[in-house]
Amino acid sequence: MVAILTAPEFPILEKKNWLIHLHYIRKDYEGCKAVIKEQLQETQGLCEYAIYVQALIFRLEGNIQESLELFQTCAVLSPQCADNLKQVARSLFLLGKHKAATEVYNEAAKLNQKDWEICHNLGVCYFYLKQFNKAQDQLHHALHLNRHDLTYIMLGKIHLLTGDLDKAIEIYKKAVEFSPENTELLTTLGLLYLQLGFYQKAFEHLGNALTYDPTNYKAILAAGSMMQTHGDFDVALTKYRVVACAVPESPPLWNNIGMCFFGKKKYVAAISCLKRANYLAPFDWKILYNLGLVHLTMQQYASAFYFLRAAINFQPKMGELYMLLAVALTNLEDTENAKRAYAEAVRLDKCNPLVNLNYAVLLYNQGEKRDSLAQYQEMEKKVSLLKDSSSLEFDSEMVEMAQKLGAALQVGEALVWTKPVKDPKSKHRTTTSKAASFQQPLGSNQALGQAMSSAATYRKIPSGPGSTEFQTR
Repeated sequence: MVAILTAPEFPILEKKNWLIHLHYIRKDYEGCKAVIKEQLQETQGLCEYAIYVQALIFRLEGNIQESLELFQTCAVLSPQCADNLKQVARSLFLLGKHKAATEVYNEAAKLNQKDWEICHNLGVCYFYLKQFNKAQDQLHHALHLNRHDLTYIMLGKIHLLTGDLDKAIEIYKKAVEFSPENTELLTTLGLLYLQLGFYQKAFEHLGNALTYDPTNYKAILAAGSMMQTHGDFDVALTKYRVVACAVPESPPLWNNIGMCFFGKKKYVAAISCLKRANYLAPFDWKILYNLGLVHLTMQQYASAFYFLRAAINFQPKMGELYMLLAVALTNLEDTENAKRAYAEAVRLDKCNPLVNLNYAVLLYNQGEKRDSLAQYQEMEKKVSLLKDSSSLEFDSEMVEMAQKLGAALQVGEALVWTKPVKDPKSKHRTTTSKAASFQQPLGSNQALGQAMSSAATYRKIPSGPGSTEFQTR
């Protein structure tokens, strides 16, 4: 009898891949891991797909290092597969190893030069490495291969971070043309227009965002901020009530609500809301600024000093903060430090005439008429420049105070202004000094400093390695 030789049976490496895939897409990860374990035992750990899915599950569970090791195993089993290298790079990125991730992505790009995802993610890695030129090149190349919302958003953020608002607006306009129903793009573009003072365009894009998503709290908050800027405090508060249901712990929301109450002269309510905003965002200088402004209005000068000094710690280059600090110090009868604060304000602020006016009043009250006259003349120069460059109207109290100080200095009562302007809707008064008999209470919202409104600002930097700006499958 002739013996029949049969070939040895080798395990079929892919025979359970369909079952692994079925469990994975159903998000039955425990069942998926059980099948993967059986498959790897049968194939002696050589089934690439089982290892690949196991690595994906590890990543979803937060075990990034373990997922990296498994993806590296896949890359060894199939060194010519760009997808494996992409996943290795993705895990490196999530571990914060951006430079290593760029090296792996560049290797993957050699295997597949027309993969927009590789270009996009390379741009994100270069962004975190602060190599913005390389990041822009990669993101533009990704858009050339295939246009995606995420790529536009990332490219716009780079322009915002580098301070190029015009290019950022251009990018977001192209993005809105490509994806006109994307509420994040519409809202960001509206906020950019709002920042530049193009209120009509801002309102148009924010309105479109609310058309597609009536619960978009960023757009609602920005629209409320616009209404608040124009003095429609009650309408703005109505908008903010809607936002409060969606994001009750938003610092910009409570800041804006507080400033609405400030505009309505409800100062206790304003302080209550602003302190809640300060609790939620203790390092936001705008909130500290507003708290100082409200306390200054209520003649609580020690509290005003505290908050304004804290704001200066976070925003040391803003001259108006030093001016308000000097007002508080003047009323606390600390004249020498008030002078120092005014001097710093004058050094930092080259445009605001009120800084020089208040400083001139303080110097006059201290009997330093020559220095007071010098500051008065500097104020006149700034006013002349402002009148030539814009149709800006000056606060009536500022005009009145300047005329009285001019008369006291014997330089004339109306060298710059021919007539006072209309009073603003609300006046929040404080005094720069108590000594001068001619002096009336200085200030309104304009005189003490413009109330700060922080609408739902765009995020200039992605929140972290796991942010949605990074595209992967």
